This record gives sequence, C-alpha cells and structure tokens, in this order.
Amino acid sequence: MSRRSLRARLTLAAVLSVALALIVAAVGLVALFERHVERRIGQELDAQLAQLAAAVQIAEDGAVLVDPPLPDPRLNQPLGGLYWQVDDERDGRRVIGAVRSRSLWDRPLRLPPDQPSAGVIHAHRLPGPDGRPLLVRERRILLQGGGADHALRLMTAMDAAELTRARHAFATDMLPYLGLIALVLGLATLVQIRAGLAPLEAVRRGVGAIRSGRAGRLADDYPDEVMPLVAEVNALLAAREQAIERARAWTADLAHGLKTPLAALAADAGRLRQTGNAALADDLEQLAEVMRRRVDRELVRARVRSGAETRQARADVVDACKRLLRTLRRTPMGERVDWRLDAPAKAAAALMPDDLMELLGNLLENAAKWATERVEIHIEASDGAPVRLQIADDGPGVPDAELPRLGERGLRLDLRKDGSGLGLAIVRDVIDAYGGRLAFSRADGGGLLVQIELPVAG
Repeated sequence: MSRRSLRARLTLAAVLSVALALIVAAVGLVALFERHVERRIGQELDAQLAQLAAAVQIAEDGAVLVDPPLPDPRLNQPLGGLYWQVDDERDGRRVIGAVRSRSLWDRPLRLPPDQPSAGVIHAHRLPGPDGRPLLVRERRILLQGGGADHALRLMTAMDAAELTRARHAFATDMLPYLGLIALVLGLATLVQIRAGLAPLEAVRRGVGAIRSGRAGRLADDYPDEVMPLVAEVNALLAAREQAIERARAWTADLAHGLKTPLAALAADAGRLRQTGNAALADDLEQLAEVMRRRVDRELVRARVRSGAETRQARADVVDACKRLLRTLRRTPMGERVDWRLDAPAKAAAALMPDDLMELLGNLLENAAKWATERVEIHIEASDGAPVRLQIADDGPGVPDAELPRLGERGLRLDLRKDGSGLGLAIVRDVIDAYGGRLAFSRADGGGLLVQIELPVAG
C-alpha cells in the first residue's frame, strides 16, 4: 500500500488510536489498582493502629507498655516491612520511640512535628529505617498513669515497596491481556476498514464493468454516503453518451451529405471520358474514390469510438477471414497472391461483426497490396485467452525506424502505390476501441508482420 492509499491511512490511524487507547487504559488501570492497593494497605494499617491503641498501657512507674503484643510475625523480624511505634509526651518532654516493634530495631521513626487532634488518624509517607519510603498511619491518644497525663502518638507503618511490588505484579499479569485486546481490536479494525471500503471497491468494479461494456450504469444499491458519487458518475455517463450521440449524428450527416456530390463527381468523370477527356476523367474518378474511402473510414471511426454497447459483441475471426479471402481472390490485386490460412475451426472475439470485417479487410488489403507472392495468416484461440492473429507478407517490408509510426493517420511510406494512408489508422482505432493489442515487426521473409490480440468473447 502506498502513502496515498486510503486503506493505509485508515490502518495507520487505527494503529495509532488503538495503541494510544491501550497505553491510556494500561496507565489508568495501573493507577486505579495502585490506589486500590494503597487503600487496602491503609485499612490494614488502621486495623493495626486500632489493635495498638487497645493494647497500649501506662505502668505504675509511668512506663509505656503494649500488652498483649501485636501478633503479626513481621513485627518481630528486623526490617520486616511492618512496624509500630509509640511516642510519649509527658510534662513537656517527648520520648521518641518510647516503645516500638522489634522490626524497627534501634532506629525509631521521627513523625512530623504536627499536633493531630486526639483520635484523628493522619496519613504520612516517611523514610523507613533502611531508607525506603513507608506508608504511615498516626493517631494521638491521651492516657493517665503513674501519677501523670500522657499524650501518646501511636504509629503503624508498612514498607511502600509492597505497593510497588503489587503494582508491578499487576502490570505484568495485565500485559498478556492487553496484547490479546490489541489483537482483537486489530482484527476488528481490519474488518471495519474492509467493510467500510467495500462500497468503494464495488464502485470500482461497477466502473470497470461499464468500461468493458458489461454494464451501462452504476447500480443504485450503494450506501447513502456513496450514492452522491454514484449519482455524479451516472450523470457523467449520461452526458457523455449524449455528446457522443451528437458527434455520431453530426459525422454521419456530414458523411452522407458528401456521398451525393461524390456520386455526381463520378458521373461527371464518366461524361468526360465519353467526350474524349480520359486523363481528366481518370483523375476525377481517382479523387472521388479517395474521398469516398475517407468518408467510409470516418463512418467506421465514428462507430468504434462511440462507446456503443458491446456487451453482446461476438464475431468469428476465422469465418470473417475466409469470407474476405473469397472476395480478395476475385480481385486483380488478390488473385496473384498465394493466401495461406492456418486457423482453428472457430475463434470468437468480442468485436461487433462489422468492426471485425473492417479491421481484417484493411489488414488483408494492405498485405495483398505489398506482397510479392505469398501472405500467411495464422490464428490462435484457446479457452479464456485472447484471440491471436498474425498476418505476414513477403513484400519489401518497412524499415525498423518506421515501424513505430505505422498506424498514424494519413501516413504513407511509399507513394508509388495508390492509397490514402487511412487503412492501418482505422485498424489501430478499432483495436484501441475494443481493448486489443497491435504490433508491427519484420516477417521472416522480409515483409511486414502484423500481430494482433483481440479480446475473447464471453
């Protein structure tokens, strides 16, 4: 697919959109999971803090005790990841870590210097005993014992690495599912693009059917978004047909209008010959014949260029060749030629019969005009393949430099023989109109080899 491809652009946009959506979804899910885990850790710390508040006591000598000790085994493991601590404020003095879990070892935590209200739980993030961040819950309570009032700041904490590990584990578990979602979205995008562009492909096939003559208009069963384009194409086809029909009518009127003066000119030539002006009569007859052939060729060109309906076009190339050869063998130009035809029983081409006869007639007349003794015709036909036709004469041939120019309108490479230079031009017009192929080269005998491919009839 090229950069101008609509399919490529839609695919690129879909890939970028899906990738961006998955990235946003992954980041959002990880963030939501992290918040959820942090809330769960906070709830666990709140529960630990409530147990600590229930177990803390003031001894008779004023010492702070925790009895019974909290049961979590991590609290008894140095740097175990779960910690508690009690700070004691009494008579204006503050004892940090008056009592703490064994997991803190000899490194008490320093809480912020704020003064939370009694019973209100505060949340903090503080550096732990090993330098790693901790999630902390703090609560201030008031107790009496040992003959004094104690303001105790209770603290429970958990290593924030637990949150990080949970986040990483969730992201790792989520990656395969994101990949699966990406695959499903990619397949869905391809199906969507294919379904979305299908009407355009249908329009392309419809236009191809019109160009090949299998249809005259685009159907009206396309989606609403494509129907304006279909309507414009059909309107363009209608306008084209009207313009072609007007051109055909004008050409036909002009050609038929010239036939009567040409007939009168031929009659005048006959009267001149009767009065003894044979040379002038010959010149007039030759001029009238050249003009008549030009008029006939213009009528042929008007027909083959008209874009007329060719869906039912079908003609047998072999039969047309045989009919033309029967006629040519009775002419002075064709009776001196040895015609050799190598052909199958039938070869059906997708041409109108009149156009095929015009095509073959010009080629065979040209071969008879220039052949010395022999013209070889070879026809090939197989199922589904184009009909191939080769016509080779043994005449003087055409210089290699002039071969590409053959078929130009009015081109005459040798003025020693009569002609208008229109025959091969008509051949090229007919072949181009039906989508065939035409090539000129040198024959094995030195003459001209004409190779033609005609579309096979359906």
